[in-house]
Amino acid sequence: MIETRFTAQKPNGQSISGSFSEPSFGEAKKKIQKFAEKNQLKIQKIEKKVGYVYKIKRGKEKPITGEQRAFNKDEVVNALRKLGYEVISVNRKYLEFNFKPPQQDIVSFVKISAELLEQKLPYSEILTLLINDTSNKSLKEALKQINNELKKGADSETTFLRYQSVFGKFTAYMLGLASKSGNMSEIYKATAKFLERQQEFKKNLRSALITPMVTLFVLFLAVLFYVGYIFPATAKLFVKFDIPLPPMTAATLKISNFLMANGLLVTIVCLAPPIAIWQFSKTKKGRLFFDRYMLKIPVMGSLIHKTCIEVFCRVFYTLYSGSAESIEPIRIAAEATGNVYFEQQIKNIAIPLMIKKGVGITESFEASGVFTETALSRFHSGEETGTIKNTAFQLANYYESETVFRLKNVIELIQVGIAMVIMIVMIGLTLISAETATINPKSPSMK
Repeated sequence: MIETRFTAQKPNGQSISGSFSEPSFGEAKKKIQKFAEKNQLKIQKIEKKVGYVYKIKRGKEKPITGEQRAFNKDEVVNALRKLGYEVISVNRKYLEFNFKPPQQDIVSFVKISAELLEQKLPYSEILTLLINDTSNKSLKEALKQINNELKKGADSETTFLRYQSVFGKFTAYMLGLASKSGNMSEIYKATAKFLERQQEFKKNLRSALITPMVTLFVLFLAVLFYVGYIFPATAKLFVKFDIPLPPMTAATLKISNFLMANGLLVTIVCLAPPIAIWQFSKTKKGRLFFDRYMLKIPVMGSLIHKTCIEVFCRVFYTLYSGSAESIEPIRIAAEATGNVYFEQQIKNIAIPLMIKKGVGITESFEASGVFTETALSRFHSGEETGTIKNTAFQLANYYESETVFRLKNVIELIQVGIAMVIMIVMIGLTLISAETATINPKSPSMK
């Protein structure tokens, strides 16, 4: 998040200042402008907090260097002088790269925090310990800022949500909520479990879908290179001497000639669809479209669907405290699934039915059309017996076991399928090469 500070003047001449934290400086400026227009303020100055590299020393000690974020150079100089240092130099960092921390670092932070909270260690001490042990600069800086703000009495939920670009929206919300809840350790444990499952599922999904697709794409490029460049070098020698070509060799040479003559067209046909699909998937409509039909693709669709239900149930179990306060847990659980279609169906159909018409949880979930018959049956049973919280937990564990087992089988089947495709392609290339090798040019005496 970019922290931005503004100074403005009221119509009566009084000066005021304030700050905004937004994902980008441009968004912060727009918010400040809207705020100024609404309150009839005249903006005098807008500054963003940036990094400064300083070099200082104390007495005859060896000079030391460090980094500090501030709104301007004078702030850094004054702060260092108050600490009793002689300031040698302070220079702004113009190239700042704040990459999102690896997911594993986020998982480690949440998991270790949960374990230390169980040992009744104060949260401020936990943050201090983890700040010192964290190697990732983005995460370290975020934790420093959060710790400072919480010590000043800032609202934990608002504070963590400012850094959702670091933690992710759901994780930031859960960590902020945990500090205000009566069971901080339990929410941290549930969040750690969710993040581990999310990471594991993405890893398995990558093995099941992305890796095979990359393998096939590389194989396609290799075949294209062979057919378009290596093969013609041999086959055209026979054509040059009017030697008749066998059927497969002749057909392959025709394909090669077409590829070489229409290289630009072939490149566009190969690259345009993936690029277009990728760009479309980044739009709001595109993501909704893909997330909807991803649940319907053969084999993998069912696994993705059940994983969404598992995540929903696990988060719902963590946040649910009774039927009187079920709307917010349902909304957050829907967002946690990471599937836009699943989230939209819950928010646009299930929740309005519960609020406006007083419909029960099971009927609302059924109307959304994103829950399996098994899940609906278990929710119905839990709603009747008053054990819906435990039912959600049981469903989460059930679908976790099922998806983990089935996904391993799917990965094995896909790997076998990829091996078969590679084998078929290699056999085809071998046959073409063998056929080319059988060509027997006629000797001059025979002519």
